[in-house]
Amino acid sequence: MKHKIVLLFCLFTAGLFATCSQKGQTGQQAKAPAKQPNIVIFIGDDLGVTDIGPYGNKVVRTPHLDGLAKESLLFTRTYAGSPTCGPSRSSLLTGLYPFRHGAHGNHSGVKENTKSLIHYLQPLGYRVVLAGKLHFGPEEVFPFERISKTNVAEPGHEKNPGLNWDLNLGPVDQWLSQQKESDKPFVLIVADHSPHVIWPEKSSYNPQQVDIPSFHIDTEDTRKSRARYYEDITKMDGNVGKVLSSLNQHGLSDNTLFIFTADQGPQWPFAKWSLYDYGIRTPMLIKWPGQVKPGKTEALVSQVDLLPTFVEIAGGQAPANVDGKSFLSLLQGKKNTHHDAVFASHTGDRLMNRSPSRMLRNSRYKYILNIAPEEEYHTHMDKAKDHDGGREYWDSWVTKAKTDAHAAAVLQRYHRHPKEELYDLQADPTEMKNLAADPKFAQMLAGFRTQMAAWRKGQGDFETGPEVIKDTPQPKGQKPVAPYVFLD
Repeated sequence: MKHKIVLLFCLFTAGLFATCSQKGQTGQQAKAPAKQPNIVIFIGDDLGVTDIGPYGNKVVRTPHLDGLAKESLLFTRTYAGSPTCGPSRSSLLTGLYPFRHGAHGNHSGVKENTKSLIHYLQPLGYRVVLAGKLHFGPEEVFPFERISKTNVAEPGHEKNPGLNWDLNLGPVDQWLSQQKESDKPFVLIVADHSPHVIWPEKSSYNPQQVDIPSFHIDTEDTRKSRARYYEDITKMDGNVGKVLSSLNQHGLSDNTLFIFTADQGPQWPFAKWSLYDYGIRTPMLIKWPGQVKPGKTEALVSQVDLLPTFVEIAGGQAPANVDGKSFLSLLQGKKNTHHDAVFASHTGDRLMNRSPSRMLRNSRYKYILNIAPEEEYHTHMDKAKDHDGGREYWDSWVTKAKTDAHAAAVLQRYHRHPKEELYDLQADPTEMKNLAADPKFAQMLAGFRTQMAAWRKGQGDFETGPEVIKDTPQPKGQKPVAPYVFLD
């Protein structure tokens, strides 16, 4: 009997010791690993961060984003890797800045053997799925599962869609309805076509009541275009609402991390194809029930940080060979800062845009290096006459500039970029006062030059002028390396 009591005592103390050891290692009773969350990323196309309700716009109607913001952590300083669609999306999906992944010019493909989100998440048990816009490649690097029939031509443009594409969310809802009983978590990217041009012909917004940025030119044609742009933003907001509703309806919301962002800024001057904040700063709202506390953060982050963050959330170790850095600890409230500086680059859009530039942005200041300042700056906005997004208002800007000093200054600033630009974003959020020639900032400027040179060298960026274009026609029948959409 005595021996039995001793044995029981030993077993009890051994168990107690093991429990105490567990507590000592973790600080609390060890728990079974939580179920891997689903991740849904909704990407707006060509969207200005200040053109939606959660970021202060009082004119545009974005009720679904407004509601989402109340349940999310809102990032005020998120930057894309490029102010151009293809390079930006490739950066988000690879965790690499454009010169490292290789697709730094628009419509180009990343380097062979580049690893993308799919290669990191599939081994961790995830399905990685895409609905909507594509515009990156090659397919070997981005072997997404695709939800078919999510890209549809707008009515009346079936034979020649051009830029007239719509996001069809019916198949997405159907796909989500099948995931509740699945034993595999998923990453779903929903890539909208709005508010990329071409904007809806008819708008419910009154042109006389829209707001015009101070760095634009206020004309009747500008207001009409602005009203159409806002209509497309509201259309995109409706799509966000549909995806959120589907997640809720199918019982997926509670275990889903939902992110809203955009590829870069809108097709307006000093936005897309430029490294000013209207072109390179993006919205980012992150909702994760029970995990992320709603609120606001001023932490400086880049979209290249998303991939390593997802890997950590999925239970893996964030890759060390990417440019991004996981901000999971920021989401968990353990930190309130992230990067000391973020970078971005712009190469161009083939023959339409020949003004390459590079950006360094810290918590307060921005440095822009224009590699070919001798080149007069042009984009689709002032050159393309075959589609909206400049064609419908640009002539009115040129006309007004002949008699209006502000308009003339806007056009001068648009067409002529100095070699270096330095802005105090705290004192000058619209980046109107270039401090690069101010002696007070000479030491800061020298430091930024050194940082920029080191970053460019590490990226393999040795460009000295506009992109060299090999003007060889694509073989007949050969698919583009970075198709705009998929139709299967």
